[in-house]
Amino acid sequence: MTAAIDLEIASSVDLVLSVAVATSVPLVREELTFVQDGRPLAVRELVDSAGSRLHRLQGEAGMLEIRYAAVVDDAPVPPAAVDELEVVTYLRPSRYCPSDELFDQARRRFRGLTGRELVDAVTDFVATSTTYTPGLSQGTDSAVTTLTTGQGVCRDYAHLVIALLRAMDVPARYASCYAPGLDPMDFHAVAEAHLDGAWHVLDATRLADRSSLVRIATGRDAADCAFLSYHGAHLTLPRLEVDAWLEGPDGRVAPDAAAADHRALLRLA
Repeated sequence: MTAAIDLEIASSVDLVLSVAVATSVPLVREELTFVQDGRPLAVRELVDSAGSRLHRLQGEAGMLEIRYAAVVDDAPVPPAAVDELEVVTYLRPSRYCPSDELFDQARRRFRGLTGRELVDAVTDFVATSTTYTPGLSQGTDSAVTTLTTGQGVCRDYAHLVIALLRAMDVPARYASCYAPGLDPMDFHAVAEAHLDGAWHVLDATRLADRSSLVRIATGRDAADCAFLSYHGAHLTLPRLEVDAWLEGPDGRVAPDAAAADHRALLRLA
């Protein structure tokens, strides 16, 4: 998997990137570089409680080139233990997943459903009621906006799934990831639901094969998992290119999302 990001920076700025795979992912090798005016910049790595790796640096005026490349192993990874505080955190409303505002609608629509049946019903509802529309949703849109407009991109689908599940008392969280075979290719976002003592990945866009996803970051919603955040100056993003693929005996392999089982219970490493 690779990511190429160019930032045109107006003046000194505090940057935080979240593009490296999470600590739970079995890495074979990786390289992450930050180069400005031909010189590498010093970067500090911060790891949060969910295992998300953040890279923080001070950028200066000019073009900053960020490059990431990683190879990961497909060996199964034992699921991390789930603690009580984590479950409570992901039951609460959050900025983009205001489950309290969707409480009445969720209770009417999914009345009487619990467990696996509820999770499947919520995912199917979002998948069929929302149209994937790149470029039309805003970065400030919440699950309420997505439910109202019926359109969005992967983050919007994930937010709506999460908010509806939390409104039905199911802990749910957000994950950013690399998605081999995703079309259009980009950083991808999915939801995870806590069911039967474990976290299971849900993707209402149905644009990716969940079995091949690679976790980058985990949080309450996109506010916790943004690939880029910055403070102190203006910048533009003239280049963002993401790619991810599986490596088979004969070279690159792109999973077929259309042929994937979208109802199977799967865990995201």
